[in-house]
Amino acid sequence: MELFLAQTTPFWLLFVLIGLLGGFVKGAVGFAMPMIVISGLSSFAAPELALATLIIPAAIMNGVQALQSGIGAAIGSARNHWRFIAIGLVGILISAQLVRVLPQWALFLAIGVPVTFFATLQLLGWALRFTPSQRRVAELGLGGVAGMMGGLSGIWGPPTVLYLTALNIAKQESLRIQGVVYGAGAVTLMGAHVQSGVLNLQTLPFSLAMIVPTGIGLAIGMLYGTRLDQQKFRRMTLLVLVLVGLNLIRRGIMG
Repeated sequence: MELFLAQTTPFWLLFVLIGLLGGFVKGAVGFAMPMIVISGLSSFAAPELALATLIIPAAIMNGVQALQSGIGAAIGSARNHWRFIAIGLVGILISAQLVRVLPQWALFLAIGVPVTFFATLQLLGWALRFTPSQRRVAELGLGGVAGMMGGLSGIWGPPTVLYLTALNIAKQESLRIQGVVYGAGAVTLMGAHVQSGVLNLQTLPFSLAMIVPTGIGLAIGMLYGTRLDQQKFRRMTLLVLVLVGLNLIRRGIMG
């Protein structure tokens, strides 16, 4: 709690603004909250603190997204993509234990490189494609990448979006699947980082506090997101993520 109370007013202003933005973007387009929260907070706070801050709000917001169409639809989505989800959860459990071992510069790179890479791919319009016979390999491969990224950085959205885009799934179904995948991952991440020590008595208050701005942002995004030009808003979000990711890479390289 001492760490929580020691923060300055500028810290809390940025904290709230990042939470509102992350929640709003998630409500509007269905993803990117972890990338925004983690990369945003890591720009002025330790990566471990940024990761711990994301854990509880991610579980709650993804639960809301997954259950928008009811628990039956969420269960159906989980059954249809169980291999992707299962291998992703295993990856989270394995890679989460490395967070307390890796130096801070390596964590900056672990966040900055995938954010920049996948956001750039999306901006360029590149889309993965695979045949039905290749689906199992794609599920296991991309699920593993998503899980390993998620345990280290709290970010598993980009490989998930690539996977769902390759399947050419309708938007509403894609949003529900993302909620299920991210929700299951967030709960697993919570358990893994209680074990790793990243989520502890010092960092827990930050995660609880982040529920409020992300929740408000999510509600606003879900209410007004349909009024936005989705393609322009998505491209703007991805461009911001590329810039933030490059800054994190710079911090990692400079040590």
